[in-house]
Amino acid sequence: MRVATTEEMRAFGARLAARLRAGDLVVLSGPLGAGKTTLVQGLAEGLKVRGPITSPTFVIARVHPSLRQGPPLVHVDAYRLGGDLEVDDLDLDASLEESVTVVEWGEGLVEGLADDRLEIHIDREAGDEARVVTLRGVGARWAGLGPGSGLDFGADTPSEPPQD
Repeated sequence: MRVATTEEMRAFGARLAARLRAGDLVVLSGPLGAGKTTLVQGLAEGLKVRGPITSPTFVIARVHPSLRQGPPLVHVDAYRLGGDLEVDDLDLDASLEESVTVVEWGEGLVEGLADDRLEIHIDREAGDEARVVTLRGVGARWAGLGPGSGLDFGADTPSEPPQD
């Protein structure tokens, strides 16, 4: 899916938040400046959690409680983590079942936390503010999502916007 602006990225995050529930693990990947934190800001708006949402690069993880009796958002930045042992030290599995857990830079580090997860990769288009967002659902939780689901994504390919 092509996302043209930061506002569209936030709106996509808010739309995605409507599909998320306690126990969901979302793994974000992409280069620096791709829009991972912007997407999380949209997720937070949609989940109605306390903000502000900023990159937790130096604190590693932040918990944002719900403002409406929904699940809290656990926002993790694994950029500075050195491996599985440091991920284990965060004890993310202790809060996974009652939270929506979103891990930036989590690829190759957090997949073992849950059998079901949504992997989102964001790439920048050359010379443009636009981003290409690729979603991949893993496990039974995400099996029913695909074209026509409101998120419009396939298993391993970039999703395409609806054609008029």
